[in-house]
Amino acid sequence: MIKVQSFTLLLLFLSIGSCTSLKPITPVDYVDLERFMGDWYVIANIPTFLEKNAYNPIESYEINPDGTIATTFSFNVGSYDGEQKVYHPKGFVTDGSGNAVWGMQFVWPIKADYRVVYLNEDYDQVIIGRNRRDYAWIMARTPQISEEDYDKMVGLVESFGYQINRLQKAQHR
Repeated sequence: MIKVQSFTLLLLFLSIGSCTSLKPITPVDYVDLERFMGDWYVIANIPTFLEKNAYNPIESYEINPDGTIATTFSFNVGSYDGEQKVYHPKGFVTDGSGNAVWGMQFVWPIKADYRVVYLNEDYDQVIIGRNRRDYAWIMARTPQISEEDYDKMVGLVESFGYQINRLQKAQHR
């Protein structure tokens, strides 16, 4: 019951954030979904309330037979060895978006804004953003990236209109 309430609160919070007067963030032109699927380590983020004390955060994607995206978001609470939390939102790719804009649904019927706003050529570093500029995720296929790559991605997050002082590095073991 607590998980359902947490999801409901998260979705309410995220959906309220979808009303904005900011110029929409332009997503990447195209995402090859097959290449995008798999594990992504959260390197840094502007966290939702669920993620504020997350260690070892990993987001995993898999294409469902109906074309939706099965998502598994897992992390340990409070420490590397803390209780593991696992959430299973579903991604809905927006038609005509080149697979770069999704609605992420934790609880029906609310779909939160999810945009692939940066994706490198090797499909091993990505930035997920939202038009509201309230949350952002820098992710990679490995739990650490070079400082040079990190600084570049933080600069990109800032260029999208985010307050980077809210960005927090994720902790991975």
